[in-house]
Amino acid sequence: MKRRIGLLGGSFNPAHSGHRAISLDALDALGLDEVWWLVSPGNPLKEDSGDMAPFAARMASARAASRRARIRPSDIERTLGTRYTADTLKKLVRHYPNHDFIWLMGADNLGQFHRWRDWRRIARTVPIAVVARPGYDAAARASPAMGWLRRFVRPAGQAKNWTKWRLPALVLLRFSPDPTSATRIRAADPAWHRRFPPSQSQSTHSLQP
Repeated sequence: MKRRIGLLGGSFNPAHSGHRAISLDALDALGLDEVWWLVSPGNPLKEDSGDMAPFAARMASARAASRRARIRPSDIERTLGTRYTADTLKKLVRHYPNHDFIWLMGADNLGQFHRWRDWRRIARTVPIAVVARPGYDAAARASPAMGWLRRFVRPAGQAKNWTKWRLPALVLLRFSPDPTSATRIRAADPAWHRRFPPSQSQSTHSLQP
């Protein structure tokens, strides 16, 4: 039987309890075996922000935030040499034929999904689960990407059947929100990354099927 894996990509700048809460809820709602956190070596949409911590610190924060849970922080995008999600998914599907993948994203990311390279190819590669976020849901539902994806929305009550869905497929999930924000963490402690020495950031993934 194939393993059911949720993929949560992002900068994790830093990883925090909100990432963990979404992942734990998705594990249950989607019947997942694991959630992989794909810690991006560099987010093309955030590279000019000026406050991106070193990759080692972001990976270390992901390891700390995911302890004692079926969550696997991964540097696999750096291993694969991919820069864009569409390319990462193409390679993951090929490298892991015994896994079924579903992409996890917050409603804030759905609002800008049309800016992602080859976003329609992403939707044709794996199902997508969108988690509601207060303050972002209206914009997400009105976004250009949602205008195309709306016809492919599946009932939330059937979320555990996602491996049987014909692609593209989108499911909208709503959990109790966690208000934690990486932006607020950085504002309160701009030097947060100094709490995570490089020795904590070793790889937690490989390309073994």
